[in-house]
Formats: sequence, C-alpha cells, structure tokens
Amino acid sequence: MSVRDDAAAIQGDLVQLRRALHREPELGLQLPRTQEKVLAAIDGLGLEIHLGQSLSSVTAVLRGARSGPAVLLRGDMDALPVTERTGLDFAAPADRMHACGHDLHTAMLAGAARLLSAHTDRLDGDVVFMFQPGEEGYDGARHMVAEGVLDAAGTRPVAAYALHVMSSQIPTGVFTTRRGPLLSASDTVRVTIRGAGGHGSMPHRALDPIPAACEMVLALQTMVTRGFDIHDPVVITVGSLHAGTQHNVIPDEAYFEATVRSYSAEAHARVKDGFVRTVRGLADAHGLDVDIDYIELYPVTVNDHREAEFAAGAVTELFGAERFAWQDNPAAGSEDFSRILGEIPGAMVCLGAPPEGADPATAPINHSPRVQFDESVLADGAALYADLAIRRLAAPTPA
Repeated sequence: MSVRDDAAAIQGDLVQLRRALHREPELGLQLPRTQEKVLAAIDGLGLEIHLGQSLSSVTAVLRGARSGPAVLLRGDMDALPVTERTGLDFAAPADRMHACGHDLHTAMLAGAARLLSAHTDRLDGDVVFMFQPGEEGYDGARHMVAEGVLDAAGTRPVAAYALHVMSSQIPTGVFTTRRGPLLSASDTVRVTIRGAGGHGSMPHRALDPIPAACEMVLALQTMVTRGFDIHDPVVITVGSLHAGTQHNVIPDEAYFEATVRSYSAEAHARVKDGFVRTVRGLADAHGLDVDIDYIELYPVTVNDHREAEFAAGAVTELFGAERFAWQDNPAAGSEDFSRILGEIPGAMVCLGAPPEGADPATAPINHSPRVQFDESVLADGAALYADLAIRRLAAPTPA
C-alpha cells in the first residue's frame, strides 16, 4: 500500500484524536492534558521520547532502518482564548478554543508518526517529530530550540517541514506554499506618554499627553509610507489607545499599543529604529516623557527556495498537480516556526480546509469563534508529513 492509502486507513483514528484534542483545549506553554493525549497516540511506536522541561512539549525521534541524516516535522498543539460559537457536538465548553486548527496539526503529526513507524524500512535516516506548545504568542519554538529539539536525533536535521490548515481562502484539499518570505515578522509595542494633568480649561498650566499621542499615531503611518519600499512592505496598526477619565480633565498619561508587521530582516530591523525615533522625537517636541516597550515577537517566516520547491513536488507527485498552487504573496500572519527556519532550511505548507459546503472566500477565518475545518484533510496531511520525510531522507543532498 502507498503512504496515501495507509493514511486513509487511519482517518477514523485521526478524527477521533482531533476531536478529543478539540474538546479539551489548553493555552500557552503548559498543556498537560494535550501532552497526555499525544503520548497515548504515539505509544508503542518505538519512538525515543523526550519531554520538555519548561513547557509541555513532546519530541519524538524515529530511527530509520539505515543510518543517515534527520528530517524534522513540526505540529503545534496550543489553543486560543476564544469562546467557541460553532455549535459542534464536540465543541470546547470553556472560554478557550482550537480556533487555528492546531488540533488538526497535532493529529496529522501523530498520524505521520504512526505511518512512518510502520515503514522504517523506507527511511534512510531519522525523523524528529516536534509537538510544540505555545505557538500563539508564547514563542514555544524558541523554548524547544533552547531545550535541544534540533539536536534530538544526534545530528541537526537537513530539513524541516510544517503544515498549517486554513479555514478560508484556499479550497479544501489544496496545498499552497511559496519560495522565500511566507509570513510576516510580528512585533508588539506599548507606549506610555507621561505629562502633567490639569484642568481642561487651562491646558497651558498642564503638559497634555493626548495631542502628542494622537500625533504619534499619525506620524507612524507617515514614517512607514515615506521610509519603506512599497515592495518590501511594513504595517503598523495601533489597536489600543487610552487616555483620561472625564471631558474637562487633562490626564497625566496617555497609552497606546501597536502591532508591527514586516517581511524582511532588513525592514524588521529598520522599523524598530524608525518607530522609536518617531515617538521619542514627538515626545521631546511636546516636552513630555515617554516609555517605549518594543517587544520583538516572531521574525519573518522564510521558506528555503529549494525546500519549498521540494515540498511542492512532493504534493504534486502524491496527490496530483490540481492539488497544489503557488501562493503569490506573503501573508500578514506570523509564526514561531520562523525560529526553526532561521536555523535549518525548510518550508511551511498551507492546506485548505474550509468546511463542506462553505465558500472559501467567505468562510469564517482562522481565529474566529465560528471557525470550522473539514476533517477530511486529516489523512492527507498525515500522508504529506510522512511522504516529505521519506523523500527528503532519500535525497540528503540539498533538495
């Protein structure tokens, strides 16, 4: 039987695992119940298991029949603080939800471990299965790298791959990726402008932080449009702005938060400098103090060109040319798989999974409380994970 046939044979088990994970979502770096489910799913497969120390990660190594290099396959496991509104009979009951499809990723990766463990004779090397907590803003990949996931097989992987399901935009069953930047870098900035409060009728007796905050928000947009190439875009969005308690009171402080997105390492470095310079300059002009907490979350997710083409070829050979499409532009979301791709070459591949009957153009998007995914993609995701490992280990030289 082929890997695809083998995967189809365990589709029911993958659905069962996915639903069990979906019913009991966990947030952040500590996912004890999720970790238990993963360990139960891969129990008895002959894997070398390493558990995380500072987080509830699972690293599992499968030794191939022949010595050779290693390939890493990653699946993220954490959920989001979203109250589910899907009406599914296996919906999460509390104020958290697998709204980004990580339950599918985890089930697919566990399925791939099961497929490959039954065919170690086809492996010219080792496979590292990276079950990762804390993708949603907790930088779990960085923690796992620090704890040695890239050295778990005894030699650094020659390539790394990840799948990500999409509930909209991509038709169900279609795989997409692109060469080079796939997802943006993501930074969070918190700015506190400090003045001196007073009566609204006598602003000259106070140091008003509100006009300065307003100017900063507008000036940041001008800084982007006049300071950055439109073909290497940067996005700054101020999503939170707070000041004052009453119409005739000038407050001591104003506060805003922004998200910053960029698509190259150069722009990522320059936008931080530009942001800080712009905000400090305006604060100085108004005679105010300012505190800037600039938090660099995730770098740009950059697919290696050869590994992206290798993954595209694997999809085409396994499922047919009609099941693959190149992605034209990078997406504005961010991923800590960027940490892995910053260390070793690899590629992230997206898989369309809008629910049956839904229009991909209008279906609820990932992170929506109403998001649903077509579970029919589970077997294909597991098959692609497994097939990528088999093919890449058979071609240890650069793909």
